[in-house]
Amino acid sequence: MRKGDILAEFDYTRQVDDARDAQAKFDDLSHQVDQRGAENRSNEEKRGQEMQQADADLQKAQLQLRKGPALSEIERLKNEVRAEDAQAHVASLAKSHKARQVVDGAALRILELRRDRQKVALERLRKNLEKLVVRSPLAAMVAVENTWRGGSMGPAQEGDQMYPGQPLLRIFDPSQMEVQTQVGEPDGAVLVPGARARVTLDAYPGLVFEARLHSASPVAAAALGNPIKRFAARFRIVTGDPRLLPDLSAAVVIVGNEGEAKVPGQP
Repeated sequence: MRKGDILAEFDYTRQVDDARDAQAKFDDLSHQVDQRGAENRSNEEKRGQEMQQADADLQKAQLQLRKGPALSEIERLKNEVRAEDAQAHVASLAKSHKARQVVDGAALRILELRRDRQKVALERLRKNLEKLVVRSPLAAMVAVENTWRGGSMGPAQEGDQMYPGQPLLRIFDPSQMEVQTQVGEPDGAVLVPGARARVTLDAYPGLVFEARLHSASPVAAAALGNPIKRFAARFRIVTGDPRLLPDLSAAVVIVGNEGEAKVPGQP
């Protein structure tokens, strides 16, 4: 199997529906943002026209005040009142226009934040969709794990329900095979860094592989009700062979300074 090939696909019907709904909400909020922005620009233009008209009325009233000496007392007082009203109108418009700008800006910002939050939710759903397709992280071989299916063990099939932490398959590099084994507590002294071992396969008795200790548990453990404790250990095979496949039963002979210890293993 090549790197990037599809290993498994999980049912994504629900995620597709959620992503479609999220996309529709995002499009609607984007439209609302554009619409609100256009309304704000239109309101800004209208307020600008109102301010221009108020400034023109104020300038006209101030011009009439300059004619004071040539007018009667009553006309002069009327012009003063008109000028005061025009000036108060300009001040009122300037104050209200500033408040309206703040309100319009806040309304637009709220819509933008809702749109951005919906965009994050949409991107999360899209990433979840991608995670439902499992691809091979490397060019390697694949071994299908057996699962409990309807009262028997067997590989997972289309339509089966999987649970978190349940193994589906194993990916391994045939050029770097390892043997899993259990070493009895009395033989734990041979599990030293760099320990050598000889591995033989039950299916091919004539094949012998050289191996090195890769890792071992620091504490021996035993199954419930079993007094015999064992160390879990992994030996990495030095040389490869096309016949060396996973799940084969093997025997591991650990070569130590104090002799040899033979334990069962599994690649």
